[in-house]
Amino acid sequence: MGNREALLDGAKRCLRERGFARTTARDVATAAGVSLAAIGYHFGSKEALLGQALIEASGEWVGELQRAVDSKGVTPGQGGERFEAIWSGLLGRFAAERSLWAANFEISPYIEQMPELRRIFADAQQQARLGLVELFFGADAPGEPGAVDALGSFLYALMTGVLAQWLVDPDRAPSARDLASALQSTARTFHTGR
Repeated sequence: MGNREALLDGAKRCLRERGFARTTARDVATAAGVSLAAIGYHFGSKEALLGQALIEASGEWVGELQRAVDSKGVTPGQGGERFEAIWSGLLGRFAAERSLWAANFEISPYIEQMPELRRIFADAQQQARLGLVELFFGADAPGEPGAVDALGSFLYALMTGVLAQWLVDPDRAPSARDLASALQSTARTFHTGR
């Protein structure tokens, strides 16, 4: 493993253990077993390194979630059941990776100050939107690009909103069943106009 990969691995460990705001460059260099100068050489700044590590760590759990949902045998055509199964998996990942999810919110102030970090997160956010559409709908996703973007934005907004509630008060945050029921009620209301 080269220094770049070691830094990313060390940064992921630090994000999980300390979060974004409490992780120092020295913490990452020590966890990676490399010099402090390697951070600047490979990433330019600690914030850029932690941002990239956060994106990669988040991408890794998406694959785990997809495999978990697939192992339950719930296919994209099973609308409500799949929605609830995916949310059950997401809420489980929130619990397993609490500090990693909190880091997503901790990074926000740095995005205003660092245009490169903003670009990296904007690109990652778009990939997350598309990934959520694939996860929830698979081949049943709408065919029109505008519809996919809108659906991905809706799912991403729902995910970040639930995550924010869960981080503050996991006992009163909605369950997978609550979310599925609420979505069905909303769909009925919009469909019937009542």
